[in-house]
Amino acid sequence: MQPIHLENVKKNYQLDKVQVSALKGINLTIEAGEFTVIAGPSGSGKTTILNLIGCVDTASEGKVVVGGKETGGLTEKQLTDLRLHTIGFIFQSFNLIPVLNVFDNVEFPLLLQNKLSPQDRRDRVAKFIDRVGLTQYAHHRPSELSGGQRQRVAIARALVTKPQIVLADEPTANLDSVTGQTIIDLMKEINAAENTTFLFSTHDHSIMNQARRIVRLQDGRIQDKA
Repeated sequence: MQPIHLENVKKNYQLDKVQVSALKGINLTIEAGEFTVIAGPSGSGKTTILNLIGCVDTASEGKVVVGGKETGGLTEKQLTDLRLHTIGFIFQSFNLIPVLNVFDNVEFPLLLQNKLSPQDRRDRVAKFIDRVGLTQYAHHRPSELSGGQRQRVAIARALVTKPQIVLADEPTANLDSVTGQTIIDLMKEINAAENTTFLFSTHDHSIMNQARRIVRLQDGRIQDKA
């Protein structure tokens, strides 16, 4: 199975009277179970690719297939279902809910899925909060946490649903090297145990060194996918 496939994907943005081409014909296939990094300088199109795969943006041209479904032909409800049941997305900006504490933020996607019993749900949330080292902060709100702690909450929330695909936009950017390595180890463990597909946008060489493949972008084009 190919959980991610991009075919001649282009993305244009309108800035005032100027059209900016963020992606200029991307062809990329990510197989199930890959642990892959998208690398490139700022402005090369890394985050744009993740946003298209994560169904939070749409392509100007071309085909984006995620979890066997071409996203361009899906309704808003179908896109929401795909995001909820197939994708875990770690955003650079965290996207935590300010009025909810750590436990409730991590639990939120499980509540939306409504698949687990209340006890199983609580147990799984507690497990992932522990795995990212935040058990003692479970009842703190995001405003009471450091940037690195908020990043770890976002990571736990993305992983707690055991998604088929995890998209991570600079997941270790706000973490010290020791915590960052702990998070990478956790992701590698899930990747191996669950055959979860991981796709990162990162400048972090510790992630690049453990990736099975590095896709290099430059000015909206793929330079190398070795």
